[in-house]
Amino acid sequence: MRYLTSGFAAPDPAPPAKVTRLLFTRCLDLVTTSLLDAVRDRNPVTLTTLRALDQVLRNQREDRHRADALLALIGELVEDYG
Repeated sequence: MRYLTSGFAAPDPAPPAKVTRLLFTRCLDLVTTSLLDAVRDRNPVTLTTLRALDQVLRNQREDRHRADALLALIGELVEDYG
């Protein structure tokens, strides 16, 4: 989690914010096989969860560097399936 970054950016030396840790867990939960299959199948409940997570990541002000790295993954799923 500490080294979470997008592209080739240097990792943030500060420890991750608590909210980022929680969002990281939510992102990992969403990209597990069963939930990812539900996203691909365009399950309405799962897509609502995906869009809500996307919105929370976009609005997070703390730990922006790491939130952007998570948003890259979740935003791509929203764009492809949401």
